Amino acid sequence: MKRSPLTLVVVAIVVALMLYVGFHMARRQGARFSTHLTESSPAPDFSLPSLDGKTTHLSDFRGKAVLLNFWATWCGPCKIEMPWFVDFQKQYGSQGLQIVGIAMDDASKEDIAKFAKDMGVNYPILLGKESVGDQYGGVPALPESFVIARNGKILDKIIGLRGKGEIEDEIKTALKTQPASSQASASENTQAAQPQK
Repeated sequence: MKRSPLTLVVVAIVVALMLYVGFHMARRQGARFSTHLTESSPAPDFSLPSLDGKTTHLSDFRGKAVLLNFWATWCGPCKIEMPWFVDFQKQYGSQGLQIVGIAMDDASKEDIAKFAKDMGVNYPILLGKESVGDQYGGVPALPESFVIARNGKILDKIIGLRGKGEIEDEIKTALKTQPASSQASASENTQAAQPQK
């Protein structure tokens, strides 16, 4: 029985894809998730290199509302939402919004930088590590974003592509929150203003 070279190529591609997916899933299942995040959980801090070579921590943005976006250069839905994020950063940055992108693919730093430049990205892009993804529950799909309030707590987890208006509503909610130090001060002021018994 004679086989077509095209059939052999297709079979080889399917087998390679199955091996890749199986290996990737085994690595994910084997990873220890240090945290199961829910709404109102504190967002785990991390340390990652940015495209300009500086080390960036999530805590660098303390007091700001943060949209933390895990993405990849090969991710189609990421390419749809990134221009929205550029617009949000322009519109709400002066009000305390900080969008932070974490590139979670194997592309080179130069390729990621070129991609970000071509997309007109105006917010920090960090070079992701699987360990940081694990801190956020494993990041099973891309894009995946976390809306973080000014007090450092997670307001929402967005898996996949969500509508621009819905994301904007989440950003507005995050911007209305108070930083942790302001909440503590407000609580102390309230207690001080109450008469002593």
